Amino acid sequence: MQEDLKEKVGDLFQETTKYHKDRMEGGFLDWAKKPETYKEYPDSEFIPLPRPEEKGGEGLWELVKRRRSFRDFSQKGILLSHLSQLLWATQGITLKTDMMAFRASPSAGALYPIETYLVVNHVETLEKGIYHYHVLKHGIELLQRGDYGIPIAIGGLGQEMLAEADVVFVWTAVVERSKWKYRQRAYRYIYLDAGHIGQSLATASEALELKSCAVGALFDEEVNSLLGIDGKEETVVYMTAVGK
Repeated sequence: MQEDLKEKVGDLFQETTKYHKDRMEGGFLDWAKKPETYKEYPDSEFIPLPRPEEKGGEGLWELVKRRRSFRDFSQKGILLSHLSQLLWATQGITLKTDMMAFRASPSAGALYPIETYLVVNHVETLEKGIYHYHVLKHGIELLQRGDYGIPIAIGGLGQEMLAEADVVFVWTAVVERSKWKYRQRAYRYIYLDAGHIGQSLATASEALELKSCAVGALFDEEVNSLLGIDGKEETVVYMTAVGK
């Protein structure tokens, strides 16, 4: 029975989360139970990032044409300013209003369930370690010092490029942020949100003459454990290696 379910779970999910115009569920949003939009680690060392550039740069169409997945990295390291630019281009705040803050990548219902973690291997002035992106302050929080290149490569099904990249972006989902509104269909939107962010990173990397490779093949629990998250309320969904 368990094996049968394993073979069909994707099909069942797709079918049971479809919207039908003649049987849409009703309901209301319980604003008192809305999850926090931003995650932070107040006890961690906070490192502010350089202000990102918002003007100039190469034309979009040339960047799209040039984008490819690269798996060979020189390990020469990237600039802290480039890391700042990449974070802003993927999850950075681009507009603030009285009601909310909009980000560089779209999100279903503007709920922004995706969190960004970094496994830093070679970045100017930064210690090797694991960091979390603080969206509101446009800075990073140091969670763990040390060389985590090999552990993240093991978590990525043994792909050595993850150990050789200058930095690995690891995206997780705080699931309840989306489920609060979209219930079980939220998982569809979580994966779409992560995909939007991944494409933004690929394009921004090209703009900085860096290379990237998106990674969906990963051992979930190994990566969750590396980040110190539970794999249920918050769980890894996607990664990308970036470097020269």
